[in-house]
Amino acid sequence: MKLFRTIAAKDMDSVSLKGEMEIHGYVYIRDLIPKEALEQLLGDMVGIASDEGWTVDGTAPLDRIADPAKACFDPEPKYKQAANRAFRLERLHALTHHPALTGAMKRLVGPRLFVHPKPIARMIFPNCDGALLHAHQDNSGIAGSSESYTVWMPLHDCPQGQGTLEIKEASHLFGLQTTDGYIQRETAPGGEWVGGPINAGDAVMFHSLTVHSSTLSTSDRLRFSVDCRFQSYDEAVSPLEIVFPNQAKGGRTWETTYADWERDDLKYYWRNLPLRIKPSLEEIAAQAEKVDSPEKRARYMTMLELIEREIPMLVH
Repeated sequence: MKLFRTIAAKDMDSVSLKGEMEIHGYVYIRDLIPKEALEQLLGDMVGIASDEGWTVDGTAPLDRIADPAKACFDPEPKYKQAANRAFRLERLHALTHHPALTGAMKRLVGPRLFVHPKPIARMIFPNCDGALLHAHQDNSGIAGSSESYTVWMPLHDCPQGQGTLEIKEASHLFGLQTTDGYIQRETAPGGEWVGGPINAGDAVMFHSLTVHSSTLSTSDRLRFSVDCRFQSYDEAVSPLEIVFPNQAKGGRTWETTYADWERDDLKYYWRNLPLRIKPSLEEIAAQAEKVDSPEKRARYMTMLELIEREIPMLVH
């Protein structure tokens, strides 16, 4: 397979990240994030995995040796329990606001940067087919404007064989290919598939329409990585990137997420931004009128209430 094109962080001033993204659909920046910014978060996430019994007894947790008998993946309850704990980590959210990362993203989207507040902490078992993410485009899931970007970062060196990332070059140029499920890897339009090892401190950024997939880890170790999303707040954002529609059923809430945090600047920061949502309040209300189930209508109305509460500077 063709290897990723890479740019050293120290060379960013001599390269147009926007131009690279427009041509290839991704930008791989080496040594962007200082490793010390990752180590404590890795320790937190490894601690969660160890608490859940996912590592082999008698091994050092940071060796990440997985107990195959405990293998699980999203959306299984055992995995979601650990993922919910990881989502509450202040260091996870602080990473998405790291100046090195936001500085690079501003080169792509301009100064009016919106950091999506729901990063994903991934804890992936080896040799676990259920954990694979087959070829897809992120925009089919996150919706909002297509002019948004994902950043994928491992928290430790991730050689081939430990479950990395593969990207279909220039596939973003062909628009949204499906809104339902995965894309046929063999027939997806675009250039060649690219991949390779990705090390701690490296960041792979790609367009929301870029086709990509994960690879199966054939090692004996858990893989820990983070993906997070960014865009200009001049572009429309899906309200589901901010609100938690299932909180009434015991799901996540911002209140429980923030309960033990020290940094106030990481909390509710989007409330100070003039955001435009897609679908709009009017479109959501119209959908509520069309449904024939009182239960579904109530869910739409709850969504409207959450949006009006969580996004006070909403631009209509």
